[in-house]
Amino acid sequence: MYFLGAELYAYFMAHTPTLYLMVGYPGAGKTTVSRYIQELTGAEHLWADHERNTMFQNPSHDHQENIELYTELNRRARDLLHEGKSVIFDTNFNFYKDRKRLRIMAAKEDADSVVVWVNTPIDVARERATQQAEGQETRVWGNMPLHRFERISQSLQPPEPAEQPITLDGRGLSREAVELALKLHRA
Repeated sequence: MYFLGAELYAYFMAHTPTLYLMVGYPGAGKTTVSRYIQELTGAEHLWADHERNTMFQNPSHDHQENIELYTELNRRARDLLHEGKSVIFDTNFNFYKDRKRLRIMAAKEDADSVVVWVNTPIDVARERATQQAEGQETRVWGNMPLHRFERISQSLQPPEPAEQPITLDGRGLSREAVELALKLHRA
């Protein structure tokens, strides 16, 4: 099965809703890939950084705030899947247990789930997230403090083979690369 542009969009709109779970270091390119997936499939884009900024006047990134944010985002993702809409959950799904829990939620809503691993070398992601993020539309708060990058990146659990992830090289992201990966995954 090979699709082009509008045909790929039509294919995804006519099929089972899908929950896309993003995995990768901060600065890997998850939001860039999420935007391409949204363009290509029409999926709803739940961008955790943006939603955090909307929900909390002065985000603290503390444990309680995380609980409130993800409780709301999980509810919204579930509701959208229940409505038959595909969802891109754009955050650091670095823990296998979190990905598993959301894949179970998707299955309960008769939706597919796809793990999208934006596999970027840590040195490239670190530089993007901590030194090159200022003024980038994909970075809500600009440059990330190095200690936060290190804390998040140290907890990354790469996708297991059983998760059958779409793996993208974060150094060469393009709409075409994402489109090809989606086609090959659906084939």
